[in-house]
Amino acid sequence: MIKKDHQIPDIIPKLAALLQRIPKTHQHKIPTITEDLRIRTAGYQGEKAIDYPLSFLNEKDYFIFHGLRLQTKSHYFQIDTLIFTKKLVILIEVKNISGTIYFDQEFKQLIQTKDGVEKGYSYPLTQLDRQAALFQEWLKLNKLPNLKLATLVVISHSQSIIRTSPNSHFINQKVIHKEDLPMKIKQIEKSHSHTSETLDEKDMKKILKSLIKQHSPLETNVLERYQINEHELRKGVICPHCEYLPLERIKANWYCPQCKNKDKLAHVQALKDYSLLIKPTIKNSEARDFLLLNSSSTANRLLHGLNLKYSGANKNRQYDLTPLKYL
Repeated sequence: MIKKDHQIPDIIPKLAALLQRIPKTHQHKIPTITEDLRIRTAGYQGEKAIDYPLSFLNEKDYFIFHGLRLQTKSHYFQIDTLIFTKKLVILIEVKNISGTIYFDQEFKQLIQTKDGVEKGYSYPLTQLDRQAALFQEWLKLNKLPNLKLATLVVISHSQSIIRTSPNSHFINQKVIHKEDLPMKIKQIEKSHSHTSETLDEKDMKKILKSLIKQHSPLETNVLERYQINEHELRKGVICPHCEYLPLERIKANWYCPQCKNKDKLAHVQALKDYSLLIKPTIKNSEARDFLLLNSSSTANRLLHGLNLKYSGANKNRQYDLTPLKYL
């Protein structure tokens, strides 16, 4: 099974880093950023929750992609989960919503009721119809074989109650809890067994190669989004124990004047914040400025100690901070 595993979207650590370093002049934006982070994290956790039910599928027969983002001539579109078989493709939209969820087919809206409060969401079945149309357009654009498509909405919150009007009988064929996912996939395959042509190995490889090659992750500049200048960010190394900023550099350690703890590697998170919020490379002078260091040799030792790849020489040397993203 070729599987593009669930990876935490860059926007989540970027928002977390921004909350740590947001300047006093932008404190009024904290509630908005915090709520955005909560929504993004809940969405990611919901999508990750379907990994276990999908693990019951035979690895030789299913090709699974998560967070696949493709482009047609005029649109980018992202699919929560795409399951590819020799006979068809299943597009899955995952919703991590608790409480009672009502699918209003007449007005094309999803309504959540929780603790007596109603909240509306965009209609996931409409989203899936749009994604299916764009995926077919993408296949045609890349001169790939036309494929049978099926769509599913998966509710990842196990205790959610799904409801709809008595006239919307088809909803129970399109919306399921995550626990029912393996059985539902088998059911969809069976319903297409007599109408779908089986792809040969050459066409399968061609489609899979295109999916992997053309996946284009979304890059979000959170400073631009929330209109914050990089020079306004709070600089320095943050204490991993009490979140005090900035730490002092004393005898090869980062010392916290508030909780009195010492840490040798606290600068790693600071450099990671720099890569998430500003840019993925850093010079010695930029590291000194962001870490609030006076010594060029100290900055040089810290950067070299992380075994980072670099290009250029002397003052123009640029260190690649990308590996810190995965720490």
